[in-house]
Amino acid sequence: MKLVFATHNQNKFTEVKAMLPEHIELLSLTDIGCHEDIAETADTIEGNALLKAQYVFHTYQVNCFADDTGLEVKALNNAPGVHSARYAGAHDSEANMEKLLKNLQGKEDRTAQFKTAIALVTEDTTKVFLGICEGEITQERRGSSGFGYDPIFQPKGWDKTFSEMTLEQKSAIGHRGKGMRQLIAFLNQ
Repeated sequence: MKLVFATHNQNKFTEVKAMLPEHIELLSLTDIGCHEDIAETADTIEGNALLKAQYVFHTYQVNCFADDTGLEVKALNNAPGVHSARYAGAHDSEANMEKLLKNLQGKEDRTAQFKTAIALVTEDTTKVFLGICEGEITQERRGSSGFGYDPIFQPKGWDKTFSEMTLEQKSAIGHRGKGMRQLIAFLNQ
């Protein structure tokens, strides 16, 4: 089975490819000649995932899935949420983390959750899977692996941030891993 993962993010592509069973051949947007930046104009994470998957399916006539992820911080009324990738204006992880840590200064409640929506669009179906990982925002960056907000997100029940974990650990408990396991279970039916 061939499936396109609608992302230009090589870190995400590598993370997702490692989770898929061998019978699924994963293709990137580059593999199908899609180089455009697909607009994420929906008001929700689920809506953005659907927009991307539908665009690729209708434009390239390939079965595909897309994801969108947001970090929701309770003390900030669930911000940055749908704006997580460009929270500080540009697509800049360091600036995003800096802004988030600054906005949390003086706040005791640092609970947060990562939410990933994975939208699958094929000839036969359109379906959205949700993965949520609860945790908290640390006081400072820790760890050197991962990407995005990983250095400041510590999952519930762990004393490590996502950046201090192996890819296998992160995938086992993380939001994207939870959503991907639902997608894989659906594809294996």
